[in-house]
Amino acid sequence: MNLVSIRLITDNVAALVAFYERALQTTATWSTDDFAEVRTTTGTEGGVASGTLAIGSTRTVGLFGPGAARPADNHTAIIEFLVDDVDALYEQLRVWVSDVVTVPTTMPWGNRSLLVRDPDGTLVNFFTPVSPEAVAKFAVQR
Repeated sequence: MNLVSIRLITDNVAALVAFYERALQTTATWSTDDFAEVRTTTGTEGGVASGTLAIGSTRTVGLFGPGAARPADNHTAIIEFLVDDVDALYEQLRVWVSDVVTVPTTMPWGNRSLLVRDPDGTLVNFFTPVSPEAVAKFAVQR
């Protein structure tokens, strides 16, 4: 099996997509007004897809079964993004992200993490490995 994507359900697809496009400095791929995908990449220009955040409208929930998902109701998951320099990213995000939960902090497991909430309240962790163990785990070139 291969994890293909994480999907967020929202009442405002455009706002949520705009948040992730700006935070990740990328452009989403729209399939319809009710569905878009934000892909992250690794490698050189163009890169290789490494993760996909799918964003769907509440209008699509009925396709999965009535009440299968509720927008802006996540209190169990954290979406995590590996970044080159979390401190530099914080300087960029802090001027426009309205809900910073934790400023860049080095965690006991060796990652320096910045936690924010997206417009629907989902917790988002941007992190940079800093300990030798964390750097090795994520095969980061320093």
